[in-house]
Amino acid sequence: MNKIILTTVAVLLFFTGQAQEPKGFPFTLPKEKPNRPLSAAMERNYDAYLAPRPEDNELYSQFKYTELKGFDYNGHDGTISRRDPSKIIFENGKYYIWYTYRNTPTKPMGAKNCNDSIPSADWDLSEIWYATSTDGFTWEEQGVAVPRPPKPAVGWRSVTTTDILKYKGKYYLYYQGFMEASGLRGDDCPVAVSYADSPDGPWTPYNKVVVENGAPGEWDQYSIHDPHPFVYNDKIYLYYKSDFDGDPRLVRMQGLAIADNPLGPFKKHPLNPVIASGHETSLFPFKEGMAAMVTRDGNEHHTIQYATDGVNFEIASIVSLLPNAAGSFVPDAFNSKGNGRGITWGVSHITAATGWETNHAILVRFDCDLSLDVNDPDMKHHNEYYRPDFYYKHGLNKKQRERIAQQNKAIQAK
Repeated sequence: MNKIILTTVAVLLFFTGQAQEPKGFPFTLPKEKPNRPLSAAMERNYDAYLAPRPEDNELYSQFKYTELKGFDYNGHDGTISRRDPSKIIFENGKYYIWYTYRNTPTKPMGAKNCNDSIPSADWDLSEIWYATSTDGFTWEEQGVAVPRPPKPAVGWRSVTTTDILKYKGKYYLYYQGFMEASGLRGDDCPVAVSYADSPDGPWTPYNKVVVENGAPGEWDQYSIHDPHPFVYNDKIYLYYKSDFDGDPRLVRMQGLAIADNPLGPFKKHPLNPVIASGHETSLFPFKEGMAAMVTRDGNEHHTIQYATDGVNFEIASIVSLLPNAAGSFVPDAFNSKGNGRGITWGVSHITAATGWETNHAILVRFDCDLSLDVNDPDMKHHNEYYRPDFYYKHGLNKKQRERIAQQNKAIQAK
């Protein structure tokens, strides 16, 4: 009899404990948003991100970097630069990548000191080159894909910052066509395109501007940078970046132009800019929408953003050490059909590889886990530790030290 009573009491206590909600927020973080009053921070933790924990957020990742083999930089003296890589595609049993390539007699000398052979900036007097690889780590440079055309054709000064589109069996390289040395005004470089039947070329220039600069007074009146095409919703979605405002420094935001045909006409989206931050365009299909790595510049820099419609982007995660000018391997860039799988690696660039006195950029590999098909817990850590040297490299400049010294003198004089 006593056993029956004790068992009944234990069962009642168990169910009573199960039904009772804690007064404070639960010790075990709920996987779903709890039905209780929440602070703004906790509301955001459930509503703004894809999961309440970064480990479970498919659009959160760390980024790992590896030096690439196969590229020569002439002793890093500033005369050779490779930067702004395209998306990576896999064709003919190997990976292909295109990028801005500069090989000039001198390092960049600035807009006031440049001429027909001396570059004003790292991307001035450049061509589009390409390379192939079987493993993504060692690359074999294949040479020029798109040379600078004769003046006054679009891009006669420099052709840079390319990206690749494959559409109905043909290949299209979009790129910035500079009409003057960078830095003289606002980088006059509308978008041009060349096309081919093979990723190895030969490439035929379309000889027309396919995405025009904006009208006078509009945010993109001077520049259309980083053309970044995808096939999405059975149309060509071409994302781009522009510099504007300039009070006192330029701001950078990203827009979208849409076409039914790779050669246009492209119509700019009425909600442009569609991403309010980011130094370069770097997107990929994800689920039914588009995801964007938003690197540097703007209130929402160092984030990964997501738009279910490819237009209205929201922050999906906050990350660190994002790749600059990332050209990702995006297998479904041209046929995701509303089921984008994400990315795991790509190639980016590092500028001022040896300091500004020999200014040039180098290409590096990055790896991550922004994929629905990979589960790499080591890429999901969010409590990073760095050695002291990492912090000391972010030290005060001369002007800041002088300001602090003056403040110290003023305090001591009181």
